[in-house]
Amino acid sequence: MFSRLRDWLCPDLGIDLGTANTLIAVRGKGLVVDEPSVVALEKGSRRVLGHGTAVGKLARQMMGRTPDSITAVQPLRQGAITDFEVCEAMLRYLMQKAAQQGGGMRPRVVMSVPCELTPVEKRVIFNSAERAGAGRIYLVEKVKAASIGAGLPISEPIASMICDLGSGTSEIAVLSLAEIVASRSLKVAGDELDQAIVNYVRRTFSLRIGVRSAEQLKIDVGSAFPLDEELTSEVRGLDIVSGIPRKALITSEQVREALQEPLAAILEGVRSVIERCAPELIADLAETGIVLCGGTALLRGIDQLFAEQLGIPIRIDEDPLTTTVRGTAICLEHLQHWKGRFQSEAA
Repeated sequence: MFSRLRDWLCPDLGIDLGTANTLIAVRGKGLVVDEPSVVALEKGSRRVLGHGTAVGKLARQMMGRTPDSITAVQPLRQGAITDFEVCEAMLRYLMQKAAQQGGGMRPRVVMSVPCELTPVEKRVIFNSAERAGAGRIYLVEKVKAASIGAGLPISEPIASMICDLGSGTSEIAVLSLAEIVASRSLKVAGDELDQAIVNYVRRTFSLRIGVRSAEQLKIDVGSAFPLDEELTSEVRGLDIVSGIPRKALITSEQVREALQEPLAAILEGVRSVIERCAPELIADLAETGIVLCGGTALLRGIDQLFAEQLGIPIRIDEDPLTTTVRGTAICLEHLQHWKGRFQSEAA
């Protein structure tokens, strides 16, 4: 009875706090908030525009287009909070948007975090979530939440491998018997792929483009593996030589060439995690393979590249953008039994 009353007055929240997007699930309802991790501020006062509502999609539209009096800020870099005040304001707004809280209670929160955060970085997350209105806060590694969301049998005595290829970090782990056997958190992810495209276009076409334009190129024609039918797209930017705007035609082969180096770094990280496992677990992986999730898993042909380079089965989760937050939602459903496995402290 008390549990149902609590769910009605103060529903628990599962939060995937990402560099590019923040997703929030409500216990019993599933995913309810999916917004970019961006906040628009007045430059001098650092107050959030729109009486605290210029957060998410509205703020992202302003990126690269703001006057001097306004700045659009991403409070996270490579999975860690770099501006805790802005992150607190963003979390407060998104948590209120997810579910109105009542009864004088604060929601319990399960939050996914990179597996190699330092104690100081974890303390910043605890403080930001507490000041944003959270009650008891539980931290779960992104790879564990993603594995649960992907439906992997992580409680079984068999190797399960997950690669959460996000925007700021690539989280790679092998799990067995509900624990992480080996893991790595790489600072090479979607943002690095975008920057590689920016650098390639500048070097090859003498054209300066923004990161948003590079991301759109990656979405439109990017691939990790040769396509049956190669694609082309038009890119607009500033000519470095003449100093005037112009256009250029770029092919999927060229974008693929630009992405070779960061993709090779991710593959090397996957190999290093596999090499740290016991032979029995490696034998399991030859059959169970790897599940890919996160926004970068949507890159065309990335599963084919991984399969060719690693020689084991590769599967992309059915909805890779929400895999981790779905895992936090499942954790909420079993919080009473699983909370001892999560890192927490009273708010």
